[in-house]
Amino acid sequence: MNKTIRRTAVFTLLLVFALLVRATWVQFYDGQALADDKNNRRTMMEQYAQPLGDIIVAGEAVTGSARTDGSDFAYKRTYKDGELYAAVTGYGSQVYGATQLEGIYKDLLDGTDTELKSPLDVLTKEPAAPGDVVTTIDPDVQRAAYEALGDKKGAAVAIDPATGQILAVVSTPSYDPGTISGSGSGDAAAWKKLSKDDDKPLVNRALRQPLPPGSTFKLVVAAAALEDGLYGSVDERTDSPDPYTLPGTVTELANENTAAPCENATIRVALQYSCNNVFAKLAVDLGQDKVKAMAESFGFNDDDLDVPVRAYASVYPSDMDEAQTALSGIGQFDVTATPLQIAMVSAAIANDGELVSPHMVAQTSDADGNVLRDYDDEAGTERIVSSATAEQLRSAMQTVVEEGTGTNARVSGATVGGKTGTAQHGENNSKTPYAWFTSYAKSDTTGQEVAVAVVVEQSDAARSEVSGNGLAAPVAQAMMEAALQD
Repeated sequence: MNKTIRRTAVFTLLLVFALLVRATWVQFYDGQALADDKNNRRTMMEQYAQPLGDIIVAGEAVTGSARTDGSDFAYKRTYKDGELYAAVTGYGSQVYGATQLEGIYKDLLDGTDTELKSPLDVLTKEPAAPGDVVTTIDPDVQRAAYEALGDKKGAAVAIDPATGQILAVVSTPSYDPGTISGSGSGDAAAWKKLSKDDDKPLVNRALRQPLPPGSTFKLVVAAAALEDGLYGSVDERTDSPDPYTLPGTVTELANENTAAPCENATIRVALQYSCNNVFAKLAVDLGQDKVKAMAESFGFNDDDLDVPVRAYASVYPSDMDEAQTALSGIGQFDVTATPLQIAMVSAAIANDGELVSPHMVAQTSDADGNVLRDYDDEAGTERIVSSATAEQLRSAMQTVVEEGTGTNARVSGATVGGKTGTAQHGENNSKTPYAWFTSYAKSDTTGQEVAVAVVVEQSDAARSEVSGNGLAAPVAQAMMEAALQD
């Protein structure tokens, strides 16, 4: 064989080898990337080729699948009581993707999750029978919150302090995910309407919209003062002039109730009457670092809070001057919190100072009901404050409900402790304030406990009537009553 033929043969072999490498790359790498592309219609067709698995509440499916006509997609997602559970399920749409539990567990619900597959299924890439997602939601508590919020713009969360199970997640106004689950013109019109709605019904206010928490944040400051030893008891008188002048300024911090006994008040009385002067000065005396450390122990500034839906971080700021630190002590300045975060504060206090990881999925299972993952068993527990501090805070919170600003949260046959909050909204408080309430309740007969947080962003109440006790506490009361019923 002469040199020219030999070189041509080698070159041809190299070309064949390159072609084989390229074909393998396209088939296995680019092919998988194409299969995983959210815009790949064939992948979407496969996802909806069979009925989907379901999201379960108290043993009953709140999702379903319906056969379609005249579409590439054989099935589409349906919802039972869609508006009631939208803040839990999210939506699963043939056009607009999937959110929340529908999105997080998409592979499980459509049968492509490898945990569901046999070795043969994995090899052939055939989907398995879809699995289910079992939630921790209590339908009675969920409905109580939804109906109590009514036409108000707001949100509510309920947690079992002992287990971390989230019993309710409600955001209003809500929407019906079933109206946007298909690919027809009606779904497109519904999506357009929801997207342009100024009230933003697609936003999960319970988990993903931090707002100034107002006086509910005073519980965090009180916890820091007791844990630090700044004051040894909620009944020890504080050094708190009334009015309190913000450090470095001539601005006097007023109390909502000018007749309240807030001068040098104890922490109990300061919570009872929601004395701004006491908690502003406590924050300054402690210093922003100690308050921040306590806030972060409760969960503030956590960018990785998954329940399993990723909750937006509640924020306690840094690098403040003393005047700003004082305002942070009453839940203003740049402090923000979600209802989930504030419910976590009350849950830890109710659970003797320990916070169990909040979660709204109990377990996932395959089509035969076999448990794939048990989230209840995985829930971790972290001590936030001492048992003694938690006991004192519970006692002071009970005074708020029994004799103070939270009387609308009383529940017959239960011990209830709470804290109201009214947070400024807009430049120079030009807009309607946010009304907050957080509480815990324990049944006097069964010992069952629940912790809740409620925020009302907007209602038809006159500005002068906006208060945590007037707007948010009745919602919390309905939720606690539902949670503790026999």
